[in-house]
Amino acid sequence: QVQLVESGGGSVQPGGSLRLSCKSSGIIFELYGMGWYRQAPGKQREMVEAITSSGKMTNYADSVKGRFTISRDNARDTLSLQMNSLKPEDAAVCYCTAGGKGGHWGQGTQVTVSS
Repeated sequence: QVQLVESGGGSVQPGGSLRLSCKSSGIIFELYGMGWYRQAPGKQREMVEAITSSGKMTNYADSVKGRFTISRDNARDTLSLQMNSLKPEDAAVCYCTAGGKGGHWGQGTQVTVSS
């Protein structure tokens, strides 16, 4: 059974930081491209940042350029997202995916940014 379990969400003030983690099981993690998506209330789900199976290439949304960094540890089957300089518009439920939008999804973790 495939499981992607996100953690690290929470509530921060604007300008603050959070680090999300996604622990996978039931898949050969090192073979999967991984990604983070988010969905804010009333908005469509959007890709935040993605990383290839090797970790050598990443792709990110323009809205998070220079603030968010995706990384992976293939030895620990773990995906991370370091989020700095958070803005109120970053508030959303964040999801971990394996294998793109049509692949496996986690249950999501809430990120709240407010003063």
